Amino acid sequence: MLDTPLMLVELSVMEQRYQAVSFVVHDGESVVEVARRFNVSRQTVHAWLARYERGGLAALAVRGGHNTVGTRWADY
Repeated sequence: MLDTPLMLVELSVMEQRYQAVSFVVHDGESVVEVARRFNVSRQTVHAWLARYERGGLAALAVRGGHNTVGTRWADY
């Protein structure tokens, strides 16, 4: 049993994307596995990988997207 309480940590969008990219690039996980884990499409993971290869961590930051009330940012 743990002596310390478990804490939920909220990651920024950029941190989540980097974590997904890292699982593929550094840990050798498949794009399909990572897409399932992060509940995104394979195409989205491929887009993040391409952005990371072109511009590093900064390229994974949230960009302005098409947003309508009640939906998330369309930022792939």
